Parts: sequence; structure tokens; C-alpha cells
Amino acid sequence: MTEKKREPGFTVTDRRLFTEDGELRKEVGEESEKKAAPSPAAKESAAAERGGASEKSVASFPAAGDVGDAPAPPTAAEQKAQADAYNASSKELDSRVEMSGRSAKEFEMTFERFLASLYMTAMLQLGLMHQQGEQPRVAIIGARQTIDTISLLAEKTKGNLTPTEENFLQNSLYEVRMAYVEVTNALARPPQPGAATGTGGR
Repeated sequence: MTEKKREPGFTVTDRRLFTEDGELRKEVGEESEKKAAPSPAAKESAAAERGGASEKSVASFPAAGDVGDAPAPPTAAEQKAQADAYNASSKELDSRVEMSGRSAKEFEMTFERFLASLYMTAMLQLGLMHQQGEQPRVAIIGARQTIDTISLLAEKTKGNLTPTEENFLQNSLYEVRMAYVEVTNALARPPQPGAATGTGGR
């Protein structure tokens, strides 16, 4: 029986550090464990190079500008192959959406839609909006990170936005910052007498 020849192709390597659920991938954890147990000689050498700095935690994120432990970026050929595969899958999904009677344009990601999702997230985290049937919940640290993300976008996209996008961004940032200040001020304010029972008098 003749052995089937393997057709030439490309290999896709998953370089993501985390799964879709935000967990550290098993392969990354195993690789990190191997790296985390160097020989005594290697430990001494590494300590000398770092000036005696303590070893990094496996699960910690690299500090800004520290790319020593980051995986090498994909090659141009790998990026092109991945982009082509992604575009082919997207076209197939678009055709299925169109067959269902809806327009694929409804699901296209635009800058305004991306900002709107961040805006809604911040408002949910501030407890000013909530899912239907649920009680409002405040996640002040999460809200601050979301607002800082919008602020970072404003800084990094300066000069690259249309007037409409810039206006939408500045209005969104202003509103979520103002809401954040109001909520944090309310949380810091001591409870008023009788507020818990709803009675102001006897």
C-alpha cells in the first residue's frame, strides 16, 4: 500500500499566552515551568546579570518595555497566511448571515462601535446601567481600567481619526470620566442618618 504524500502547506502555530477564558495555556505553563527550574550555575549567572533581582513570577505580566520573555513575532509569511485564512472564514460567515436575511454590515466592527462597547462597559461597571433583570453592580477598579483604556485610545489615535470619530471619542471620554467622579464621590460620602431605614424622623 503506497503511503499518501503530504501536500505542501503551512503550519499555524498558536502563539497566544492565554485561552479564550483568560486562563494561561497549558503549553505556556509547561514551558514556563521548564524555564523556571534552571541549574544552580545558570541561577548564579542569571542573578549576576540581573544584579541580584528576584526571579519573575510565571503568571506575571512583563513590565513595560520588557520583551525578553515574549515569544518572537510571527514572520511576514505566517501573518499573510493567517490573514488570508481569517478573511476566507469571514467571507463564509458573511455569506451565511446574508442567507439568513440579515445584512453582514450590521456586524462589521467600526471605531464608533468599539468605543460604544467600551462606554457601555464602563457604565455597567459604575453601576449606572445594568442587564435586564439584574441588579446594578459597581466594579470601580474595572471601571477605572476601562476609562483609562479609552484615554489611551485617545492618546494613541491622535491625528488619525475623522472629525466624527474624534468627536465621539471625546464625548464618550468626558461622560465616563464625569460619571466616575460622581460615583466615587458618592461612595466616599458617609451614609446619611436614617438613609438605611428610609426614615428621617421618629
